[in-house]
Amino acid sequence: QVQLVESGGGLVQAGGSLRLSCAASGRTSRYAMGWFRQTPGKEREFVAAANWSDSITIYADSVKGRFTMSSDNAKNMLYLQMNSLKPEDTAVYYCAARQGGHGTSSTPGEYNYWGQGTQVTVSS
Repeated sequence: QVQLVESGGGLVQAGGSLRLSCAASGRTSRYAMGWFRQTPGKEREFVAAANWSDSITIYADSVKGRFTMSSDNAKNMLYLQMNSLKPEDTAVYYCAARQGGHGTSSTPGEYNYWGQGTQVTVSS
């Protein structure tokens, strides 16, 4: 019912910034959005998420104060502004969407739709 296309990944030095984008199309009403990341050999981990009305946003402790999730609802766009990047932020980043529920979710299994992933590499 919804398609997600990510962009904005790349190579950046430690301390730098990147802005990831996720374009949503299809039926996008009442979808809650989130960002996750994954490195080889590790499980997909939570980064940031919002409830369906965008009134609440939560962040993983590892990115609080550095990453900001935002959206442009008129354009069905989701963003992740990443500042003060660290080498440990290196991962494939995914945007995700879920329909239903009334709050936020940091659990990958609760999301129904995923983008293709975009590689973020932070050099030291």
